[in-house]
Amino acid sequence: MLDAKKGTLPKLEGRAAWKFEDEDYDIDQIIGVKNIRIQDLDELCSIAMKSYDPHFQSSIRVGDLLVGGENFGFGHPHSPPMKAMRHMGIGGVIAESFAPTYYRGETAMGFPQITCPGILSAVERWDVLRVVWSSSKVINVTQGTEIPFEMPTKTEQNLLIHGGHMNYLYEAVSNAAGLKD
Repeated sequence: MLDAKKGTLPKLEGRAAWKFEDEDYDIDQIIGVKNIRIQDLDELCSIAMKSYDPHFQSSIRVGDLLVGGENFGFGHPHSPPMKAMRHMGIGGVIAESFAPTYYRGETAMGFPQITCPGILSAVERWDVLRVVWSSSKVINVTQGTEIPFEMPTKTEQNLLIHGGHMNYLYEAVSNAAGLKD
């Protein structure tokens, strides 16, 4: 997904596997609140998105993306739903906007979150999307359109480049201690 050695942001290109059009979407709904304590990734994947599409897991490809509405991740952002999404191969989320706590948590895990006002009206399910970091645009390859997005801060970019805060801190400490080339 990314190459920290080259210092590049992750390549994001995939189909819009799902559109969460609700404002203030609570990600706990992905697995159901009653399942929020499950930690086994295979079990989480087997129940994720069942209430939306019983064939979701078998229909996605590695690198597919989720599209969300305003304030995506609202509520108490528990980690199991998005752990399941990452384990299934979802490459990131592109949404109109994000709930701050959810956004910070997922970005700290190295999971790309792209704030892109207008994305819901610019995408249909299964459209192929490409994030072009250098021009801050999401290209809808299927429709031949593009829409600008808000570039993550430098700190957020570093978290994405390194695959999360633990890898980022490890590299920083290793470099400071002279353990790396």
